[in-house]
Amino acid sequence: MVFGNKDSIFCAVSTDQGFTFSKPVLVAQVAGMHLGMSRGPQIASSANYSVITAMDKSGNIHWFRYSHSSQVWKDMGYINDVKGSSPEGLMSVAADGADNFYAVWLDIRTGKQNQIYFSSISGAATGWSKNEMVYQSPDGHVCECCKPSISAEGSEVAIMFRNWLNGSRDLYLLQSSNKGKSFKPAQKLGTGTWKLNGCPMDGGGVAIDPSGEIHTVWQREGFVYYCKPGQTEIPLDKGRTCSIDGLAGNTVITMEKKDTLEAMKLSRKMVIPIGIGSAVKPLMLPGNKMLFVWEQDGLIKYKRV
Repeated sequence: MVFGNKDSIFCAVSTDQGFTFSKPVLVAQVAGMHLGMSRGPQIASSANYSVITAMDKSGNIHWFRYSHSSQVWKDMGYINDVKGSSPEGLMSVAADGADNFYAVWLDIRTGKQNQIYFSSISGAATGWSKNEMVYQSPDGHVCECCKPSISAEGSEVAIMFRNWLNGSRDLYLLQSSNKGKSFKPAQKLGTGTWKLNGCPMDGGGVAIDPSGEIHTVWQREGFVYYCKPGQTEIPLDKGRTCSIDGLAGNTVITMEKKDTLEAMKLSRKMVIPIGIGSAVKPLMLPGNKMLFVWEQDGLIKYKRV
C-alpha cells in the first residue's frame, strides 16, 4: 500500500496476503504534493516492477519505479510530457500481469480546459509513451473535479470518467483491446442522467476481471450504482466515493455513508461493515478473501475479511 504525509510518500508491503504489513518506508518526497479528496500517491504492481505516481500542485505527474529483484525505489521523472499540464491533481494508474503500466489523468494542455489524457510504459523502459488525448468533450471540458479510473487485464484497458455534456455529469467508458494503442468511441454508462450545475467530486471505479468483463461503480444524486457496459445500471444503496475490485465471479464494492464505510459483495449483495473513516479501497484476494484499506483520523487502517 502507498500513502502520503505532507510532501512524503510512504509504502508498506505485505508478503502474507494482507495479514500483516511491513513498517512503511520513505519512497520519495514531492514538493507541494496533492493529497486528499481522491488525490495523493497511487501504486500499481506487476510481475517484475511496481510503480508509484504522485502529482504536485504545479501540475506535474511524478513517477517512481521499484524493481522486485533489486528492491530499490528510483525517481524516474514525469509522466506528463507538457510541464504543468495537470494542476487538478486527478489521475489513476493500473498494471496488467506482464509489466505493462497505464495512466490516465485530467489535463488542461488543450484549450486550457480538462480533457482525458493517457500514457503507457512497458517493462524496463525509462520513459512513458507520448501523451495522448483519448477524449475531448464537445462541450469544452469533462467534469473538472472527478478522478478518472483505469483498469487493465491482458490486452484490455478500460478508462472511466465523469463527462460534462448538455449540463449532465454522467459516467463514460473508453475501451481498448490492444493495450491502449487505440480506443473505441466513448460510451455512456447506464440509462439515467444527472443534470448538475457543479462537480460532485466523485469519480467511481472500474475493474476488468480475468475473463475480460468490465465492471463499474459510480454515484449519481447520492445513490451508488453498479453497471456493465451496454446494460442498465443497478441501484445498490445510498452512498458516495465508491470503489470496486474483482476476481472471476467475485466482485466487491466499497462506499462511504458520511463517515461510515461499507462493502458489498455483488454475488450475494451481502453488506460488510468496514469501519469509520474515508477513502476506502478494496482488493480481492485468492481464496475468496478481501482486503480493505482506508484513512481514519490521519492514520492508515486495514482489514482482512
